[in-house]
Amino acid sequence: MSEKHHIIPVWFFVGLMFLIYGILIFASGLAEWANPPETVLAELHAPVWWGALLILIGAGYVMAFRPRG
Repeated sequence: MSEKHHIIPVWFFVGLMFLIYGILIFASGLAEWANPPETVLAELHAPVWWGALLILIGAGYVMAFRPRG
């Protein structure tokens, strides 16, 4: 009866969610870059920056809280 249960931290799944959302937002930003909308601040390419930021944060969380076995 010496079974060890490994608990996966919730922050691992939060990081995974950030990583997936970051990839999706980054990809949509790149598609938007090729065909920019006619808005005032379209030249800032906000989805590319936010997607890259979410990818970095998500990758950091996944690496920091990955299950060790």
